[in-house]
Amino acid sequence: MNLELDNNKVYLVGRVASEPVFSHEIYGEGFYDINLSVDRLSSQVDTIPITISERLFTEKSLTIGTELAIKGQFRSYNKLVDGKSKLMLTVFVREIVPKVDNLNSNIIELAGYVCKEPIYRTTPFKREICDVLLAVNRAYNKSDYLPCIAWGRNARFISNVGVGEKLYIIGRIQSREYQKRIDENTVEKRTAYEVSISQVSMEDTFEHILDNSNTINHGTHVHSIAVE
Repeated sequence: MNLELDNNKVYLVGRVASEPVFSHEIYGEGFYDINLSVDRLSSQVDTIPITISERLFTEKSLTIGTELAIKGQFRSYNKLVDGKSKLMLTVFVREIVPKVDNLNSNIIELAGYVCKEPIYRTTPFKREICDVLLAVNRAYNKSDYLPCIAWGRNARFISNVGVGEKLYIIGRIQSREYQKRIDENTVEKRTAYEVSISQVSMEDTFEHILDNSNTINHGTHVHSIAVE
């Protein structure tokens, strides 16, 4: 398995929802952060942060409201905020690709290791939920730490998986707003990002959607760049 390509795959189609903001530079190549609004099958919208190289876009291609289809990886990094280390999540764009008709606009495929004890609970309406943090290996001895959430039978399955066990997951990236109490008088609205799990297994037995889409993997793409 090529860790750079196979452990962590994302396909998103959405609308540019914010102006590019400079993030960082590596070997003279600038990277920018923007938000991408991705429709769910329901009427809801996920606003997902993406990081994209200046070599992949023109000023016109990132105009707010422009539709953008990308392939990449869901990545994490630590950022110092108010003196504390905070886990930040973003989709690192590897390619801008043609939109694939009849394909879900938000797909993620992961293979990673459970790095904390899964947290299983039930809602007041008896809905089963399980949170799990997955460590996904990347090149150059790096790892991405990705929060995932499952429901129902998937939640029960993950609740019995031990720390260090490997999971294969297919799902989507979702955004979720929540209220964070800072002190007795202050409450802040914040946004969390996580992988919503639709399929999970301890063996790689899935029919991988992103492997089987010839348009994504073999079609003519707009640009591609080397791995960061």
